[in-house]
Amino acid sequence: MSKPVSFQTAIEYVEALSTEEQDLLLELISKRRIDQRRKEIATNAAQTLKAIRTGTAKHGTLEDLRVDLLSEG
Repeated sequence: MSKPVSFQTAIEYVEALSTEEQDLLLELISKRRIDQRRKEIATNAAQTLKAIRTGTAKHGTLEDLRVDLLSEG
């Protein structure tokens, strides 16, 4: 694996690209972030559904949640 590049060096590399390449890079990064977030959401949904099926999911009113959160501290 290659050595990580500093943030400042990455910025300098991006600035050295043409405008078209910078636009393409931004689009690619945006699409990858969206895909990563979708995977996170899918994982959270699967965990929630599992908790519901096993009966370990907590549910109630907003006030119930507030009381539960305050009692954990």
